[in-house]
Amino acid sequence: MLPYTPLHHLLMAELGFPVVATSGNLSDEPICTDEREALERLGGIADVFLVHNRPIVRHVDDSIVRVMLDRELVLRRARGYAPLPINVLPASRWQDKQNCRQAGSTILAVGAHLKNAVALSVGNQVFISQHIGDLETEQAHTAFRRVIADFEKLYEAKPDIIASDLHPDYLSTKFAKELVAQASRPVNQTQTGGLCHVGVQHHIAHVLSCMAENEIAPPALGVSWDGTGYGLDGTVWGGEFFLVTDKSVERIAHLRPFRLPGGDKAVKEPRRTALGLLYEISGDKVFEQKVRREGAPDGGRGGCAPLAAFSSAELGTLKTMLAKKLNSPVTTSMGRLFDAVASLINLRQQIRFEGQAAMELEFALDGIETEDHYNLSLVTRHPSHELDWSPMVEAILADVKKGVSVGTISARFHNALAEGIVAVAKRAGQNRVVLSGGCFQNRYLTERAVRRLSAEGFRPYWHQRVPPNDGGIALGQVVAALRRKE
Repeated sequence: MLPYTPLHHLLMAELGFPVVATSGNLSDEPICTDEREALERLGGIADVFLVHNRPIVRHVDDSIVRVMLDRELVLRRARGYAPLPINVLPASRWQDKQNCRQAGSTILAVGAHLKNAVALSVGNQVFISQHIGDLETEQAHTAFRRVIADFEKLYEAKPDIIASDLHPDYLSTKFAKELVAQASRPVNQTQTGGLCHVGVQHHIAHVLSCMAENEIAPPALGVSWDGTGYGLDGTVWGGEFFLVTDKSVERIAHLRPFRLPGGDKAVKEPRRTALGLLYEISGDKVFEQKVRREGAPDGGRGGCAPLAAFSSAELGTLKTMLAKKLNSPVTTSMGRLFDAVASLINLRQQIRFEGQAAMELEFALDGIETEDHYNLSLVTRHPSHELDWSPMVEAILADVKKGVSVGTISARFHNALAEGIVAVAKRAGQNRVVLSGGCFQNRYLTERAVRRLSAEGFRPYWHQRVPPNDGGIALGQVVAALRRKE
């Protein structure tokens, strides 16, 4: 941690030994800004409190930045970055004569449910708040409302349009609809001058966020890869390609769908996701495969790691769930594909924190250099194309059986994803390719994709000042609201 106050220097000089510094908050809660609140919320984990007579006006986390392609990429936008504005293109460039918008209208975007940040448009500038966090707790939701009130007061702006995610259960979406209801306006009203609500698809917001940050106008191909987002067809999206033009945003390709047995439980158990992938390929036959067991003569390499991670009773229940499609939603999520591969190679079967399996899969690459890649086939499925992962999964299973190292398998997997992006870009015929979504926090994937796209003659764009994860969603929501047409 770089010291950003004189207090850090004074403490270190006095203590004379290393310390571990963390935020003053419990998991999923905002930072405490009052000593009385801190004593109540943190009394069970902190031994000593350092207090001061200067009040803290608002909470601001430390920013987190990762270096990619010799420049910074912000993963958490807070201290030092927020609320520095992003300039959006002039309205005429976006053809933004849409319903319920007048010249000079102000848009409040309330962001996503996880890694929440909000945004407020003032003229051609969009001010993005500091990182608020996951809206899972009462404290986080209170902080969310407080930041919105602060923003409106700070910029002396009252929004005419509220933009939110399409997911009906997001607390941010519910808040947006509450504001509209309080203003006695129907959500889809077209009267000018009144408060109205604009729902924006999650992955489209990711793409528009990256386009706005890089100040590029349509047309462009948008690649939006993450863990979860509410799709326009009601399924869980996350491995999406969009063709963005002046007139529309069209989903032209996506990852081949598969099921998540257990729904949200599969997010915390990569073994479930892997089982959903294998079931998509083999159906019930997957449950007849040889199971990996510790101490087996071949070291377990001939078995199937995800199957071995369950008891016989659990496998019976999962088989019924998949066969009858019970609590097994369909997804095209690239984030879940990362989880599944981590399970298939027995790197991680259950996670303790968000993104753990994908992170370990990336870190397994350390020191591995290879141009080899698995086959991620691009096939035509009306009305869009699909990246078919089944040949890649079968090749991974074969490599596991042969004892190929985890690092080599991971490198071939990442390289395959980059080749998949190139294949869709060639099919789309758009020179500019925009990379957004939480998966592009992965340094190897981002750098490999950018270099491969550049080598093939494309112009890739990625994030720098705005997070590629859900912390950048609010900016994309503002841009989407600007794009709506009458």
